[in-house]
Amino acid sequence: MNSDNDNGAGPMDGGDEAESPAIFIILGQVSRQKGGDMRPVHVLLAAPDEDTAVRLCLDALSAKSFAEADLDQIGVLDEMPDDEPHASAYQGALEGEVAVIAFD
Repeated sequence: MNSDNDNGAGPMDGGDEAESPAIFIILGQVSRQKGGDMRPVHVLLAAPDEDTAVRLCLDALSAKSFAEADLDQIGVLDEMPDDEPHASAYQGALEGEVAVIAFD
């Protein structure tokens, strides 16, 4: 009997079960009030895929009292950034935090 599952690669077929989620960076603009002035924001977080990353990002922005968010770009960081505040945000994302960097 042959079975087919889409559970991903396991250790027997070259996958690594202990592999950590990707660290995403999401760039956009936020406002604390509906129709208010938008200001740049960068969000760093760990997630298994882009859809989850966007959902977690929007949840975090809402929890921080942002009323509007326009997300422009999403990408994966391959290594820790050199400069602050992104280096600390990356470390926080590795530890499971959703790091929000809002600019004035």
